[in-house]
Amino acid sequence: MSDDNDLPLEEFPESTALATLSDEPEKTAVDLAPVFDVPVNISAVLGKAHMTVAQLLKLGSGSVLELDRKVGEAIDIYVNNRLVARGEVVVVDERLGVTMTEIIKSEDAAA
Repeated sequence: MSDDNDLPLEEFPESTALATLSDEPEKTAVDLAPVFDVPVNISAVLGKAHMTVAQLLKLGSGSVLELDRKVGEAIDIYVNNRLVARGEVVVVDERLGVTMTEIIKSEDAAA
């Protein structure tokens, strides 16, 4: 059933558009103010290891756990269990920290 007012999408006059991308003001950090106090969980993963429960139970003080990363290789930085960056371990005032060296785009994180 067709109505006389039905027009294919390409035939709509430009003046009927609700908004275009160029109409939106540029976003700044101030626009994020409502979410500044939302807590997030941040994890810096040095590496991973796979073992059985029996092997896990044998670990004790002084045990060495071999990880799947090499010395100097970037570590993964997760925010709320989503990979968002890679970085390097640094020492700041005798405490460990992480410096981000690469931001991961969401489509790259799946790789």
